[in-house]
Amino acid sequence: MSAIKSDHGEWLKISINTHPITHEALSAFLFDLGCTGIVTEDFQDHSLTAYLPLPYDLEKIRANINSYLKGLEAIFPEVQAALFELVKVKDNGWNRNWRGFFSAEIISANLIIVPAWEPRPPETNGIVLKIDPGPAFGTGQHPTTQMCLRMIEKLSKPEQWTMLDVGTGSGILSIYAAKLKASRILAIDIDPEAVRWAKRNVILNDLAGKIELSTQRLDKIAGSFSFVVANLFFEEIIGLFPLFQGLLNPGGWLVLSGILRDQEKDLRDMLDKYNFYDYEVLYQEEWACLASKRVL
Repeated sequence: MSAIKSDHGEWLKISINTHPITHEALSAFLFDLGCTGIVTEDFQDHSLTAYLPLPYDLEKIRANINSYLKGLEAIFPEVQAALFELVKVKDNGWNRNWRGFFSAEIISANLIIVPAWEPRPPETNGIVLKIDPGPAFGTGQHPTTQMCLRMIEKLSKPEQWTMLDVGTGSGILSIYAAKLKASRILAIDIDPEAVRWAKRNVILNDLAGKIELSTQRLDKIAGSFSFVVANLFFEEIIGLFPLFQGLLNPGGWLVLSGILRDQEKDLRDMLDKYNFYDYEVLYQEEWACLASKRVL
């Protein structure tokens, strides 16, 4: 992530309190708005804080945010209206120190995620992933990402296994699959910026040539895989369901997250409709991750 200097030594601090299910879309919007970094200090807390270098037309910014939040309410009618606040603040060096919000994260006995700018922890057993999230989703701190990583780790795999990573973000799920010796990995994201950052993380982990990165849409993907993994909004997952089965090998695993616990029943109904079975489920905070097999 590049730091942008505020010519006037002032920043606009944007604080938004909203449900975590909206955070990924809202973060992308804020980056597009010109924010240079976004912080969620505690995933139990439903707030996002972003910083925008001044000068900007404050009323135009306010109107843009308000309009976008109203659009989110239409997409997520079950979520309460978001509250936001705009405050001018002096440059306190936050844009040079934002990395302090990310630290090493133990995901399982076999996996630890380390920010790209930190050294490998001493006496660490297992696999270490180095991640620079940039503006992409996937620091390894969010429960949905952590559950996907654990699910990929625990599920049974054929000797030669392959994976399709739908909405790869920072590339973190694909990178772990490569470390777990997947023979082929295709990571797709319709956002070119996410693919650019995923490529950076692939190189950081010495996996150049091991992961295919693409901006192709899911309906343009040919072939089938042992695993199809999608950590997306519930509504996006439902829309993609007709495509999933054709992309899985017989007996292959479909791993889905980005799902709230109270959405699990609706997701199971979709899995039943498309002839998936043999569920595995993980829960963390208010989130769920479901894996199921394609019918042979």
